[in-house]
Amino acid sequence: MTKGGILPCIIGTLYLGVLSIMIALPVGVASAIYLNEYARQGKMIRMIRLAINNLAGVPSIVFGLFGLAFFCIVLKMGVSLIAGALTLAVMILPVIIGSTEEALRSVPDTYREASLGLGATKWQTIYRVVLPTALPGILTGSILGISRAAGETAPIMFTSAVFSTPVLPTSIFDEVMALPYHVYVLATAGTNIEATRPMQYGTSLVLICLVMGMNLVAIIYRSRLRKRAK
Repeated sequence: MTKGGILPCIIGTLYLGVLSIMIALPVGVASAIYLNEYARQGKMIRMIRLAINNLAGVPSIVFGLFGLAFFCIVLKMGVSLIAGALTLAVMILPVIIGSTEEALRSVPDTYREASLGLGATKWQTIYRVVLPTALPGILTGSILGISRAAGETAPIMFTSAVFSTPVLPTSIFDEVMALPYHVYVLATAGTNIEATRPMQYGTSLVLICLVMGMNLVAIIYRSRLRKRAK
């Protein structure tokens, strides 16, 4: 374990990050739209928001054990890419819901009133006026979600990641290698930890660059949307 490349780890990390955000973003945005635009504000909604805030602070190891019990065992997905992505999606969902709600609240009510006054329905107002205005704020939550999903070790070590696999994943039910788990195993469970020290630092550097690159793409896209809105 002192030689060889980390291409499978890079690809696995990209798959996990992109798939988890593809699952969590639509669900999170839809949940925030319901809570902010449709739900009747009261005690129940306050309790739901409190639960979402509490989930945002739960340690990642708890989400990993939940993913192992529910996705891998109950739903019989086994250790697979989809089980890891769903676990990461559940973990970043509270962050996306919270940031999306804040973005929706920042849209002035006069925008909604003007749209409704012109004869648009409530959904048309949300889809064509509120969401485009709030999109930069929604992307902020997505950036935070991608960063957390790409760098977590605990949720994937139980649900999707393996230290070594001879082939690249070709299905969502395949096991994957991932950069965070690769670093963890090299640093804690290797047969010759000192000999793998350069690989540990190199893999960590690649992981940092990968997360920064994913964030940079999202930040540039968000900046362009803000300029377009102005």
